[in-house]
Amino acid sequence: MIRALTLTMLAAAPALAAHTGEVTRRSMPELSDLALAALAAGGLWLAQRAMRRRKRRSPED
Repeated sequence: MIRALTLTMLAAAPALAAHTGEVTRRSMPELSDLALAALAAGGLWLAQRAMRRRKRRSPED
């Protein structure tokens, strides 16, 4: 239950961090860009962890 709630909140983070829609000159990444990068990094970490666990559990060929 807690995991699902946490993942739901993380999935909503980029929407909450969205910019106002004003067209301005960009001097640095928007908060939504940083949130998307953080989510992508977290997803890669979770996928790698799952693959490592699966490899450890599977019998060697």
